[in-house]
Amino acid sequence: MFERVSAAPADPILGLNEAFASDPRTDKVNLGVGVFMNDDGVTPILATVKEAEDRLLKGETTKSYLAISGDPEYDAQVQGLLFGKDSEIIANNRARTAQTPGGTGALRIAADFMRRELGVERIHVSDPTWANHGNIFKSAGLEVVSYRYYDSDTMGLDFDGMLEHLENVPESEAVLFHGCCHNPTGIDPTFNQWQQLADLAKRRNFVVLFDFAYQGFARGMDEDAAGLRAFAEQVPELLIANSFSKNFGLYNERVGAMTLVASDRHTADNAFSQVKTIIRGNYSNPPAHGAKIVATILTDDALRAAWIQEVADMRDHIQVLRDQMVQKLADRNAKRDFGFISHQNGMFSFTGLTPDQVKKLKEDYGIYMVGSGRINVAGMSKKNIDAVCDAIAAVV
Repeated sequence: MFERVSAAPADPILGLNEAFASDPRTDKVNLGVGVFMNDDGVTPILATVKEAEDRLLKGETTKSYLAISGDPEYDAQVQGLLFGKDSEIIANNRARTAQTPGGTGALRIAADFMRRELGVERIHVSDPTWANHGNIFKSAGLEVVSYRYYDSDTMGLDFDGMLEHLENVPESEAVLFHGCCHNPTGIDPTFNQWQQLADLAKRRNFVVLFDFAYQGFARGMDEDAAGLRAFAEQVPELLIANSFSKNFGLYNERVGAMTLVASDRHTADNAFSQVKTIIRGNYSNPPAHGAKIVATILTDDALRAAWIQEVADMRDHIQVLRDQMVQKLADRNAKRDFGFISHQNGMFSFTGLTPDQVKKLKEDYGIYMVGSGRINVAGMSKKNIDAVCDAIAAVV
């Protein structure tokens, strides 16, 4: 039977990594994969993570299963980061959190819940969006449609187009929002725009799902949650998928969570009981190690403060690279203005490079990026940024 199965196309991002790995050139640069790298080209383990792991190694007494919803302390800390420690949602016990295998696992659990329990058949995602969103939602049986988001003329947000589309979404359908550091564009709504979107969602009463994978990488922990919290103040029911791959550097530990917010604790309990049956039929219960690292750091005041500083250092490093890239391209008299890159948020930038230019960068210069022109700014360093800017200036 297996002979009937045809080969699947390569994943647009992971396939790019495979091509990069097989390239024999020593001066090649990978701007495709979404991981933070330091100036040595290494994705580092945070000092707070190493300290937490040391404590766990010395104090751990069992490898028994976690509950279906994961580590209770971890789940509580996730809610604190999302909504703030003084949140009415937490005070009134309206949220339930399930620890998941990464943000991807959280998205899939949310999708299954929407399809099975809410009868959602269609989800609206930004144009463009993370390449894997379509795979996740389609695998859960959802139809995926796009709402206007990126304005290629201004290299900014098409907010009017976004509002126009969302005003027509029926309440039986779902809408996905990127909480901050939009992937792939790096373009986020302003706080005023978030408030308008929250008001629209309340009026239209469609199902709201947040993908929140980069908290702390735009302006700060609380600042980056402002859009989500604006929704939380107005919309009584929310689904949130969050990840700690980036801000804790726990990429291969697969640490995420799916949080459900309901109008009251009784409704939350009932809905979450169905979330747990979905998890039980999928991966049964989550892995422990990564979540225990996060919980150890967030429940210790000194470690938490040190972690927040480490995230700030990563955020500042990316912003320096953005500003340097803009200046270096201007110095090379690139035949277009790349100033917008300085004003985008997070790890990614939608550069506006065409597929032909992306292909030429790969073939002629060993600079790898996604075909859409999205780059991982954090894939650059002081060692390779000049070569990257030389190549981009040449192809444009």
